[in-house]
Amino acid sequence: MKGPASVGGRERARLFCALRLSDDVLDAVEAWGAEHLAERIVPRPNLHITLAFLGHRPVAELDGICEATRAAAARAGPIRLEPIRYRETRSVGMLALDDEGGAASTLALDLHVRLERLGVYEREARTWLPHLTVVRFRQRPRLDPPLPPLGRFSPSDATVYLSRLSPSGAQYDVVESFALGG
Repeated sequence: MKGPASVGGRERARLFCALRLSDDVLDAVEAWGAEHLAERIVPRPNLHITLAFLGHRPVAELDGICEATRAAAARAGPIRLEPIRYRETRSVGMLALDDEGGAASTLALDLHVRLERLGVYEREARTWLPHLTVVRFRQRPRLDPPLPPLGRFSPSDATVYLSRLSPSGAQYDVVESFALGG
């Protein structure tokens, strides 16, 4: 999927920018989740590391959002992440990630600045936290799973996603993806 025309003629699209994971990381997270997590495990196609959630944006802004993501991804240094703890909020369980050397955080900040210049994003007050949401819930299960056996890993690319909401859950479609480091 690429460009505003492919969004199906909608005037607005629900968008976010993220880091995608390689198949071997997805395999390991999927197997770990099946063994250690409760209901509503995040399905494999929805596993990603969010860089910036944009919400509903006019389709006319999509080219600029993709260009900002492309430019930030091209400037990114080598990203090495590693799970350091499992953490729950009131509605999700996540793997908090160590960002070796801060390269993912630098990419996120670069992207945030570019998106703010376009007027399509407002940075959150809290510092960006590299994490991977692995389970969603209505009532906090207070899980304490061991960490998945991932070790250090690198994301495969940076991606702009279209999020389609439905009663059965969100579906994420790739609008465009970009190599990290050019």
